[in-house]
Amino acid sequence: MSEILLEAKNIYKAYEGVQALRNVSLAVGKGEIHCLVGENGSGKSTLIKIIGGVVIPDKGEIIIEGKSYTRLQAIDSIRHGIQIIYQDLSLFPNLTVAENIAFNQLVEQKVKTLSWKYMRQIAQKGLEEAGEILDLDERVGNLSVAKRQIVAIARALTQGARLIIMDEPTSAITREEVQHLFSVILSLKKRGISILFISHKLSEVFEIAEWVTVIRDGQLVGKYPAADLNDTELTYLMTGKRLGSSTYAFEQTKEETPLLEVRNLTKEGQFENISFKIWPGEILGIAGLIGSGRTEIALALFGLNHPDSGEILIDGKKISIYSPEHAKQIGIAYLPEDRLSQGLFVNQAIGDNIVITVLRKLRSRIGLIRQSERLKTESRWIDELKIKTPSARIPVSSLSGGNQQRIVIAKWLATNPRLFILDGPTVGIDIGSKFNIYEIIRELAKNNMAIILISDEIPEILRNCNRILVMRKGHIEREIDDVSATSEDALFEIMAAETLNGVQ
Repeated sequence: MSEILLEAKNIYKAYEGVQALRNVSLAVGKGEIHCLVGENGSGKSTLIKIIGGVVIPDKGEIIIEGKSYTRLQAIDSIRHGIQIIYQDLSLFPNLTVAENIAFNQLVEQKVKTLSWKYMRQIAQKGLEEAGEILDLDERVGNLSVAKRQIVAIARALTQGARLIIMDEPTSAITREEVQHLFSVILSLKKRGISILFISHKLSEVFEIAEWVTVIRDGQLVGKYPAADLNDTELTYLMTGKRLGSSTYAFEQTKEETPLLEVRNLTKEGQFENISFKIWPGEILGIAGLIGSGRTEIALALFGLNHPDSGEILIDGKKISIYSPEHAKQIGIAYLPEDRLSQGLFVNQAIGDNIVITVLRKLRSRIGLIRQSERLKTESRWIDELKIKTPSARIPVSSLSGGNQQRIVIAKWLATNPRLFILDGPTVGIDIGSKFNIYEIIRELAKNNMAIILISDEIPEILRNCNRILVMRKGHIEREIDDVSATSEDALFEIMAAETLNGVQ
């Protein structure tokens, strides 16, 4: 193991009687790529904030190259070369790339008279150290999430970063962008810069990490060489449970009329000649990289993206789905990938979010909401989906990602759908909550609901679907019937064949 750069030793931290961390230790070597994993609420964020000097531990010490701190301040952390890139990146969207990269260094140097030339020199140097090229005059708000991450990394490098902590850096970027980010991380490693990487995506942990530290319920489980772990073992270490990994079995008589049939559905510039069928009780996966057309098809089936041509049949009858309300009336529900901006009113109460889709059903003859029916609906879905909350009246924003996703599912199940389209149902959710969502999806299918599961997480598709449509560039590239005989590598090669061959 390399020489230790940073060590968090025997850390304790409690908030109002809740023990967030109990005797947790973490050591990161120089030039090392280290992953910190754990479920939501395990204490990862608290530990990061303590290392960054934002939170003071109740007990324990932070040791940076042999110098010990019991009350590390943020400025101490920065001066030792520790930079944290949080999930929101903490950038100024209305400022340029150059302004964002140079901002922290200019503030630290207490520059009173701004030299635009000097600012651009700082920014250009940061980008060169990251091995990247960006337009210095472009507003950051106009950049993709992946390019914003590069801005954040370049900003960290301008301040002499020796350890960069990345909190869920791949949660909102494409597979290709993940690969590019990993190439940047590997180039930083070659220069002796350490990376502490926090992620829910276990496949990425194995792809990039040398060491893995696992914490569970605020306590250290252990530190392990990544090469000694596999998906099943790491899942067990994170959750304390042996979670099933069998594929979903489905049997149906081909003579039956499908619940949904799509014939040659086409939308110029998005998808072309899309045809498939799905039966009640089936979980049909749609796999593909972002931009393959998978979400656009889902939106077309939900009345939000009207196709130019083609046919949609429900129970063998042609139908035009002209709005989400119409889709809901004919039994189609849609869970969007971005639950925070599209699926939830995060500042509103849990109960309000659950009943929002069925308010018309809850109205009395004079137009007032029947409170007894409303409370019954809220309680039913909180109980059935095991949403962890002390009350239906608290805001959704106070819940974990897994519980928030259950609320989105609950609000659509309240409409009693026959076909449920789930687009990225576990994005940003920890591994334990993922398996809980998978159990819900399978149970819905067993109760004869048809499920369309859209995801770019290959293990998720293989584990939960009995049949898979692989999309690329707006076309169905292949249909896979024998899911159990398909490997992760084989499915990825189909999804990204042109990219892997160097054709974009």
